Amino acid sequence: MTEKRPYYISTAIAYTSAKPHIGNTYEIVLADAIARFKRQQGYDVYFQTGTDEHGQKIQQKAEAAGISPQEYVDQVAGQIRRIWDLMNTTYDRFVRTTDPEHKAKVQKIFRKMYEKGDIYKGKYVGKYCTPCESFWTESQLVDGKCPDCGRPCVDAEEEAYFFRMSKYADQLMEYIQTHPDFIQPESRRNEMINNFLKPGLQDLCVSRSSFTWGVPLDFAPGHVSYVWLDALSNYITFCGYDPDGDHDEHYKRFWPADLHLIGKDIVRFHTIYWPIFLMSMGEPLPKQVFGHPWLLVKGDKMSKSKGNMIYADDLVELFGVDAIRYFVLHEMPFAADGIMTYELIIERINSELANILGNLVNRTIAMDNKYFGGKIMAPTTPEPVDEELKAVALAMPGKVAAKMDELKVSEAIDEIFVLLRRANKYIDETAPWALAKNEADHPRLGTVLYNLLEAIRFAAIALEPYLPDTAQRILAQLNVEDGGLESLTTFGVLPVGGQVGAGEILFARLDPAKKLAQIEEFNAQKAKEALPALEIEPYTDQTVDFDTFCKSDLRAVKVLDCQNVKKSDKLLQFTLDDGTGTPRQILSGIAKFYKPEDLIGKTLVAIVNLPPRKMMGRESCGMLLSAVHTEKGEEKLNLVMISDDIPAGARLG
Repeated sequence: MTEKRPYYISTAIAYTSAKPHIGNTYEIVLADAIARFKRQQGYDVYFQTGTDEHGQKIQQKAEAAGISPQEYVDQVAGQIRRIWDLMNTTYDRFVRTTDPEHKAKVQKIFRKMYEKGDIYKGKYVGKYCTPCESFWTESQLVDGKCPDCGRPCVDAEEEAYFFRMSKYADQLMEYIQTHPDFIQPESRRNEMINNFLKPGLQDLCVSRSSFTWGVPLDFAPGHVSYVWLDALSNYITFCGYDPDGDHDEHYKRFWPADLHLIGKDIVRFHTIYWPIFLMSMGEPLPKQVFGHPWLLVKGDKMSKSKGNMIYADDLVELFGVDAIRYFVLHEMPFAADGIMTYELIIERINSELANILGNLVNRTIAMDNKYFGGKIMAPTTPEPVDEELKAVALAMPGKVAAKMDELKVSEAIDEIFVLLRRANKYIDETAPWALAKNEADHPRLGTVLYNLLEAIRFAAIALEPYLPDTAQRILAQLNVEDGGLESLTTFGVLPVGGQVGAGEILFARLDPAKKLAQIEEFNAQKAKEALPALEIEPYTDQTVDFDTFCKSDLRAVKVLDCQNVKKSDKLLQFTLDDGTGTPRQILSGIAKFYKPEDLIGKTLVAIVNLPPRKMMGRESCGMLLSAVHTEKGEEKLNLVMISDDIPAGARLG
């Protein structure tokens, strides 16, 4: 028996700053589809994912929440793993960078680079983007903001250690040019060469001394490892790499990784910093890094500041796991961003999953039960239309494999649906219901149904990497085992005389209007459940002394969403991030002064310990501060807005 070839696939480890949205979740589903397909091909797959848990942003989030950084990342890492499991992903190892063994290896890696002369001590003066954990020079900023995320950067000046990036720049350039598939898609490769390597690499700050939440350097008290050196090392530290050179058998078998699957926004870290770190360590580079595009909501990247976050667990509750797996895998192009809307999800479920796939399976199983009591009949001499269906089925696995080799997952799924569409057309061409009317045509009817059932078997096995639960439900209706890709080399594997099961609806058609109404109600209920319960003394009209005034809890809040209140020309409804981790709803009578869309993303000031009050039947939990004045006889109002650098939940006083 031939030994299975190893295949190591990894995702970027998810940053534990907040619960992952569906755009983050897409990556783990994509990696799972690739891993499942490689297992079908006979590879020994090692699939690693996990969480990135250090950095200044984490420390600030924990401080705002009033808990330790470890407690904070424990909570978020638990959320991430729950969602990865909910999406039916088959990772082999879920890693966490707070793991003591990983931290010990990072310390050794850092010391090894330092002793080699690749790292030196200096002083960092420049710009720093805390959300991205990225260093920038003034000239690299775009309109004074982070070129990656567009958010403000802060001045940073501190003692630090630096990595001599220029030492390995030529070696990396040569590697990229001699390995054209190393960075995919090609647009990402060109970006790295033209925007970073050709202009010349600056030495990289690889330690921080202004905060403590990171891997401490054992030879430099007060310094912690730069979060990206710590995070990127996970691909080898958890795979069995030993900085002292005594690597275990797992590392020897699986490294270098076959594929690092990452978002396009962190390609620079994975194709410039990470390869250079590996060159310094004397380790081989990963074979390929694929920077996948983003999943956009109505054309925008998902972010809390835009108030357009959609979460995988909510989508699963509304549509089911496989429907969402199908949508994100099929709607994301190879190199361009994909678009997500509730309307588009409903349309894809109805037109493709319910109609093309579900209806084909349901009516074929139903016809076999109706006409032959569920028995699989022996096919007779084939006709040209049978051979056409057979040819499409036999060609499909190879076409799917070719697309998967190029990581064009959406197009691979399309190849399976070519067979499904051909099978639906085959029903129209052969008209089984007409053949059933004449007993003399029953042998032909048996042939038609056999061919349909066999085509469905081909499709079910091919769909397993993308819709694993649905694939197994289809095979259960056929009463056959998953024979793997090897069973798709022959058309006619279904056992004659076997029995199909009772048909079941795989995907029910959705009424768009009713479903959208349900979604609106669902989201409203979710927002209501997330509002904190307050038990505060009631309002008073009396004047207050200074000590009473000091009891007012003024907090920085960030506007996640802002909407006009129906049937009110005065009220705006705000959904706010107040640093607690759950949205806060406040209503304010300022609609004539502001357009809702102009306020999304702004940082405001709110009194958060006022008792809840009802306004137009909606609960308002707090009050936004504003300044009111009269100009030329007209009332003017300005909300109190503060710097976006101030984190949500910061207390003002």
